[in-house]
Amino acid sequence: MSLRRLVPTTAALALGLLSASGASAQDVAPLGSNLERFAYPWPEKRFGVRVGDEDAQMTFMDVAPARPNGQSVVLLHGKNFCAATWESTARALLAAGYRVIVPDQLGFCKSSKPDSAQYTLALMADATHRLLKAQGVEKPIVLAHSTGGMLALRYALMFPDDTSRLLLINPLGLVDRMEQGVPYVPLDRLIAAERAKGRASIKGYQLRTYYHGEWRADYDRWVDMLAGQYATEDDDAVEIAQAKTAEMILTQPVSHEFGNLRVPVTLMIGRLDTTTFGKGQAPDAVKARLRPIPEVVEDAAARMPEARIVWFEGRGHSPQVEAPDEFEPRLIQALESPAP
Repeated sequence: MSLRRLVPTTAALALGLLSASGASAQDVAPLGSNLERFAYPWPEKRFGVRVGDEDAQMTFMDVAPARPNGQSVVLLHGKNFCAATWESTARALLAAGYRVIVPDQLGFCKSSKPDSAQYTLALMADATHRLLKAQGVEKPIVLAHSTGGMLALRYALMFPDDTSRLLLINPLGLVDRMEQGVPYVPLDRLIAAERAKGRASIKGYQLRTYYHGEWRADYDRWVDMLAGQYATEDDDAVEIAQAKTAEMILTQPVSHEFGNLRVPVTLMIGRLDTTTFGKGQAPDAVKARLRPIPEVVEDAAARMPEARIVWFEGRGHSPQVEAPDEFEPRLIQALESPAP
């Protein structure tokens, strides 16, 4: 673990991204830049992608159901999540007959983190589309969470004829945060903030933002997963990739294009979600007027040609993790219902 990560930098503190000091190296088991020492529930496959002048690989799982219904679902993870986080949801989909494809996006989790990559939603959408084509997947249903929801919207805008429908769980990108006044933060400051993160700050953020102050022991697995990546000696490959994707989220809005969507959208929203991307780096005057996902979703849905909202009362940013017994039957119900 880099010593730089053990001492919060001025930039990180100014961004308001650090809630507690990072864990020390002996507290966190390094899991590898690409989570080499973290087990996924199904065999991992690799798909080669050329990123600039570098060869990269997307890691993914492709699981067939025992009784296929002829439909495929691709699952797109959020920024602080990975393909493995979808395990319970994927098992519910498999039981219902869906083929399930679960990629780790470039820059995340078990996929490559190319040094020279300029991460864009379009790059990720294109790579995901090529992966699906190589696997023979035609017109999949796209189920996505958080940052993955923003990616799914870009995917559907780029490949409307190859997208059946979108189901988005508490997606980012429903508003343009820069338009609302969130300032741009240079990449070097974002990298400094990532270097200052550790297990305590990761857990603290998720407790406040994702789980509305209520922690369960099973959430620790996902905190350990992220902390183990950050604790790896890798010339800060993970921190740099995370900083670049944070810059991507702020600077590549999709909300101005909602009227161009040609696929139906189901928005699955935890009512208690407090996720407000950019709030930590906004001045107080801007911060006061920023609203979390549940408070902006109705306006976003109204600007989409075909959209409906499914509310999860008493749930936060990740109802599929927080309440799988509630989420999964409602997901299957949504999939079996006519599109909005």
